[in-house]
Amino acid sequence: MSTKSLVAIIDDDESCRAATTDLVKSLGFAVQDFPSALDFLASPHLHSTACLITDINMPRMTGIELYSHLVKSGYRMPTILLTAYPDDSVRADALAQGVICYLTKPCDDDHLLECVQAALKHAGAN
Repeated sequence: MSTKSLVAIIDDDESCRAATTDLVKSLGFAVQDFPSALDFLASPHLHSTACLITDINMPRMTGIELYSHLVKSGYRMPTILLTAYPDDSVRADALAQGVICYLTKPCDDDHLLECVQAALKHAGAN
């Protein structure tokens, strides 16, 4: 994949955010990480993000709320949701809304990378 494909990672847990960032960077992707959804929305990277990886359970704005906000605002960036608290009904709803992947923490590195590649392929098709 091209290093021109920016992957934004949002997680309020610093150690999870760092681990995910390191993994995605190790494959040559350009990465920008954020401690909250609001920080991401306020950043200059919103328009250049090709793939979003976000935790679901965060204070002030959850990953699902962020995804819904982006869609309502006209940004249909491919999104991967991560959670330590899996819920089958939330998973089904998120996937029905267009989320690319819904992964349970700790997630398998290979599965996460497959999701990132699928998201970037999807972004290239749009």
